[in-house]
Order: sequence, then C-alpha cells, then structure tokens
Amino acid sequence: MEVWDIYDNKKQRTGRTMVRNDWCLKDDEYHVTVLGVVGRKDGKFLITKRVMTKQWAPGWWEVSGGAVLAGESPEEAVLREVREETGLEVKAEDREYLFTYHRENPGKGDNYFVDVFRFMIDFEEADVHPQESETDGFMLATVEEIEAFAKEGIFLHYDSIKEAFRF
Repeated sequence: MEVWDIYDNKKQRTGRTMVRNDWCLKDDEYHVTVLGVVGRKDGKFLITKRVMTKQWAPGWWEVSGGAVLAGESPEEAVLREVREETGLEVKAEDREYLFTYHRENPGKGDNYFVDVFRFMIDFEEADVHPQESETDGFMLATVEEIEAFAKEGIFLHYDSIKEAFRF
C-alpha cells in the first residue's frame, strides 16, 4: 500500500497522509508528484510508452515520474522513479530542479503539485531497462519527435513541461 503526505496550498506537509488513489483531499489540500526528464548532450530525451493496462492515458508517451511517498522528499522521489522506471542509475548531482506547476480539481479530491527535474547524462540504449509493469517500450526522441507526439495528443504533460526539453 502506497501512502502519500498531504500538503497545504503552500506545499508544506500538513502531518496527514492518504492512501494512493484514495481521493480524499479537500479543495485546499494537495499531494506531490515528480517528473524526471532524462536527456543526453546529443539532444535526445528518454521517453517511455505507458502500458495499455493503465486506466489513464494508456499507450501515451511520457517521461519518468510518480508520487512522492510519505516521508520522502521530491528530490529523493525523482531519483527513485527514474531508477524504477528506466533502470538508469541516476545520481543526485546529475539532478537539476527546473520548476513546479500545480493542478486543482475542485470537488474531486485530486489536487497536486508537480516538481519537474532534468538529468543530462551519458547513457546508451542498452543501459535502459524499462519497468515492464509501467512501460511498453521506450525511445530516445528528439524535441521534434516529442512535439509531434504532443500534437497528436499522445504525450503526457507536454504543455506543462515543454520548457524542460530546452537547454
């Protein structure tokens, strides 16, 4: 069972927790998630395709990410999520915090902050070992390829994170 901290509108922990996907948040409460954009100096980014068994956005392309677990910092969470989902051994010193955005879904109990990080590292395709329960493949994509997926409406969070692909 995955447990998340509940945060206030200033992104401070409230001392309360919730069970994953138990959308019990009040309108002024939030949970925190992270996204880890992994890129190489040649201008390509690692993106993964969501498995078709996902309830939300099956088959869409995305960058690694997920929820910050109770007691975990966003910085710790993004390292864990990238490792779990890609098999890449990213390090804290490779991590660059870019920005935070948030979503409010009044009355639905699902308000959240998203901390976006970028890792610019040297790696080969052979180094990537996608998490089979989460992903149905991966690709090293150019910004233009990512933009094309976004135009098709099959790239998750693109409008919120497009600046993360600029360096």
